[in-house]
Amino acid sequence: MDYRIEHDSMGEIRVPADKYWGAQTERSHENFPIGVGLETMPKEIIRAFGVLKKAAALANHDLKPEKMTEEKRAAITSACDEVIAGTLDAHFPLVVWQTGSGTQSNMNANEVIANRGNERSGKKLLHPNDDINMSQSSNDTFPTAMHIAAVTALEDRVIPAIDTLVATFRRLEEENVGVVKSGRTHLQDAVPIAFSQEISGWRTSLERDRELILLSLPPLKELALGGTAVGTGLNAPKGFDKKVAAYVSELTGKRFVTAENKFHALTSKDEIVFAHGALKALAADLMKIANDVRWLASGPRDGLGEIFIPENEPGSSIMPGKVNPTQCEAVTMVAVQVMGNDVAVGMAASQGNFELNVFMPVCAYNFLQSARLLSEAMVSFNDRCAAGIRANREKMRHNLHNSLMLVTALNPYIGYENAAKTAKKAYKENISLKEACVALGFLTEAQFDEVFHPEQMI
Repeated sequence: MDYRIEHDSMGEIRVPADKYWGAQTERSHENFPIGVGLETMPKEIIRAFGVLKKAAALANHDLKPEKMTEEKRAAITSACDEVIAGTLDAHFPLVVWQTGSGTQSNMNANEVIANRGNERSGKKLLHPNDDINMSQSSNDTFPTAMHIAAVTALEDRVIPAIDTLVATFRRLEEENVGVVKSGRTHLQDAVPIAFSQEISGWRTSLERDRELILLSLPPLKELALGGTAVGTGLNAPKGFDKKVAAYVSELTGKRFVTAENKFHALTSKDEIVFAHGALKALAADLMKIANDVRWLASGPRDGLGEIFIPENEPGSSIMPGKVNPTQCEAVTMVAVQVMGNDVAVGMAASQGNFELNVFMPVCAYNFLQSARLLSEAMVSFNDRCAAGIRANREKMRHNLHNSLMLVTALNPYIGYENAAKTAKKAYKENISLKEACVALGFLTEAQFDEVFHPEQMI
């Protein structure tokens, strides 16, 4: 491998000749051999750095044109566009498990943008610290990148995925109006419910999760940029924070504002914790929905068997013809991962000692993984399972009319205790509710038929 010599405040170091990163990136690359190539800084963070570095160059050009010249601004913004487009991903090798401020990833962005800008300019025009990092600190850029990445993930991935699954459930509701089945509580038979009503519960859960995510977005749209090292804004020109937030908004198409209190913005990650809590709520609801679906589809002969789901792949290496609810299982595993991530995010957020949180990379990593997994799992579940759900109406009707909890309809006529006696006798002797009720002398056959209509109990 060919190398070139780069230097920083600690001296010289060899860097791969074909990479745009510099000395500080290389030192991190060498000093943190933890998850190399596997647990690298999320691409969403890298894209966010491209956005904020471009916005900073534009703001600096407006406020300090004598330092951020037109030539420098143009070189920086062009290189940032490549970072945003993902064409320079190979030049961001750093792992999550680095300094807790994300300083090295900030410097990675500074070095790549500077070296790529210099290459495009044909001369050594840009310095990573003096130009790309002008008016900034790692301590305000990394939390800014976190917020940009989090908002983008929620608005562009998670919410559209929810909307897709909600639309599917709404269609299934319409298709199953009037289909009555046995309800279930405690995994035991309960009074009847329309299948459309059951589906409406799934849909509304997702709609409520969507509302909770939307509630979490305004705090996430507050940016720490402009606080620099400890929140005082040292070395940033007056008005930089507001101007850079405006440019970030322009570049993303999303309305970001500067955080009112930069001391809070640098050290507290409560906005991330709150937003991930909404993701955990979504995970919990998806766990419930996926479990409901696989319970209802259980069988095909010896389970509930009340719905049909798509058959996607063979389910067993030894049992021929077996098909499993694999999409449901994937969703539930994703839900478990998100719940674990929530613990990591909460613990990371608690480590805001004095003027800086130093668990930001792991916080960002877990948050973005949750958002990605949930969005991808919902789309996969929708396309390969939910969209193909069909009611097994015959089995639903059989289970409904076989349910002892239909006896609840008799309460107004024979009382709770007599109804309980009827159900227990029917269960013990394996006879129908009608037979038990008549045998006990509570109602005649004609009276029973007059008041007992399961399909009307919803």
